[in-house]
Amino acid sequence: MGRAERVVLAYSGGVDTSVCIPYLKNEWGVKDVITLAADLGQGDELEPIRQKALDAGAKESLVIDAIEAFIQEYAFPAIQANALYENRYPLTTSLARPLIAKLLVAAAEKYGADAVAHGCTGKGNDQVRFDVSIAALNPDLKVLTPAREWGMSREETIAYGERFGIPSPVKKSSPYSIDRNLLGRSIEAGPLEDPWNEPLEEVYAMTKAIADTPDQPEYVEIGFTAGLPTHLNGMELAAVKLLSQLNAIAGSHGVGRIDMIENRLVGIKSREIYEAPAMLMLIQAHRDLESFTLTADVTHYKRGIEETYSQLVYNGLWYSPLKIALDAFIQQTQAQVNGTVRIKLFKGTATIVGRKSETSLYTDDLATYGANDTFDHKAAEGFIYVWGLPTRIWAEKMRQG
Repeated sequence: MGRAERVVLAYSGGVDTSVCIPYLKNEWGVKDVITLAADLGQGDELEPIRQKALDAGAKESLVIDAIEAFIQEYAFPAIQANALYENRYPLTTSLARPLIAKLLVAAAEKYGADAVAHGCTGKGNDQVRFDVSIAALNPDLKVLTPAREWGMSREETIAYGERFGIPSPVKKSSPYSIDRNLLGRSIEAGPLEDPWNEPLEEVYAMTKAIADTPDQPEYVEIGFTAGLPTHLNGMELAAVKLLSQLNAIAGSHGVGRIDMIENRLVGIKSREIYEAPAMLMLIQAHRDLESFTLTADVTHYKRGIEETYSQLVYNGLWYSPLKIALDAFIQQTQAQVNGTVRIKLFKGTATIVGRKSETSLYTDDLATYGANDTFDHKAAEGFIYVWGLPTRIWAEKMRQG
């Protein structure tokens, strides 16, 4: 069943993507499979993964360092958008997919491939994110989805791989499905499929249990320039280092855990566990600084934009016209979002306790209730009369009726 001569396959080193290599060649007649693994700060040793792809029959095995692009071009815009899907999930996994899709399309062009492939199943969100992103970047490129179509169980997939020299997992595999990158970890399946089951501590890796956190609070200061995090505790840091250090600091206090029932795009509900210490803190701090530096109408209107933005990213529409238009609006609002936010970390909580900014719209002599108050209290009566006039007229008409 030849569908393509040369294919670039998104590769993680797991069972499914490894089995995709011989499956594409032997079942679908693909001549050359080129694998692509993206380093997004997931902490894996990628050289063994590169070699594993070659051992499984890949013609070439690409490993691309995309951490800087991931943070600058995907994570930071999401922070400026205060992007929280269903007001909780900071899209740590969702944000990686359009970048991987972009790398696949670029590799297909470079190596003359007429198709790309991924190992997503038909039940999750990632298949949509890959397929739609690839179509947006190159609508003429075929997308092959063997794991969505082969109909094999986990055991059958492992057995198929063994026929072509792909070793089965040496030890009993974890019951959990885990995805991770520099922004965080997502954990699902196994005992977590029962929404009543409390997650065991074994599912967490970036955040400490509350019992193991320090007994004294720690204060962290995050500095922003034009809506982007640039400083941590007064020191200017490169983007990747800032995220890494903040992950470690917040995680040591048990900050960054999410346990939620999530509405997937494909129409089912799933129980998801996330760890995202830095992203949650950065969005929290950025949102607070916006309330300090933006006018009320912009702040209020932007909240609706943020919800739409989060849904678009979660639903795989990073490269869509509406998402691009929202980007322009969000960027227009960020020039004044400068300053520092102070956060208190203690026993799983991150509480904003201070903020300062040279572009703040907070005015001491108007806000104060002390002797320095310059607000014209007499003006309030006329304002209230005009403001309430429509309500007053409506009330009178209702009484007459």
